Amino acid sequence: MADRVIRYRQIASALRSRIEAGEFGAGRVLPSEAALGKEFEVSRVTVRKALEALRDEGLVASRQGFGWFVAVDPLRQSLGRLGTIEAQLAASDRVSERHVLGFAFVPTPAAVKRHLDVDTVLEVRRLNRADGQPFARVTVWCPEHLGAELSRAEVEASPFYELLDVPLGGASQTIGAQAASEADAELFDVPVGSPVLVCHRTTNDAAGQPVLVSEHVFPGHLTEFVVDLPHVAASMAPSGLRLVDPA
Repeated sequence: MADRVIRYRQIASALRSRIEAGEFGAGRVLPSEAALGKEFEVSRVTVRKALEALRDEGLVASRQGFGWFVAVDPLRQSLGRLGTIEAQLAASDRVSERHVLGFAFVPTPAAVKRHLDVDTVLEVRRLNRADGQPFARVTVWCPEHLGAELSRAEVEASPFYELLDVPLGGASQTIGAQAASEADAELFDVPVGSPVLVCHRTTNDAAGQPVLVSEHVFPGHLTEFVVDLPHVAASMAPSGLRLVDPA
């Protein structure tokens, strides 16, 4: 019993040192209990006790579907205004980076064509990082006539909202939970099937015509969406709640 106590403390100390050295950044998912048990040649019970000790110190946290990860305060994104990921990160004193994964003019996907009545769109896929860690995968579709003069370097440096030569109006956005695909799991370094938040947004110009369609995918443990409800109604159900057809 005494040996087990000494061992879990040694493991906690080793993991603490690796976290403090930056081997595992904020929000980074740690190796599984089984993998750590194999690495340190101990049982999962001993590994879990070490991780629970680090959780008591506020260094790590756990969540169903993710396992253990380095503790981080989720970014709170307001739903009350039309903004960019970069602006939200800056408001939270996070360092924002964007990396373009794909830039091409393509036939308009069927789901996008329901909003943008054009045959060809500029499709930009990018990865946003917060403090160096993958934070969001974003795909934006822009009508060809609006994106024809844009370059890959421009969309990597600036949001579409700053690049489009049209006055913007409002947007509609839906948010739902999904399971991380194999590709997204690899991109975010999270387990396959772990929770992700998926946001679909249609942005209109000042005349109300759709000019951008975008999809934003966030690891579920790194962000939360906030909406102010200034008035109390008879029903206390969340505002905007909509039943999703499982078919």
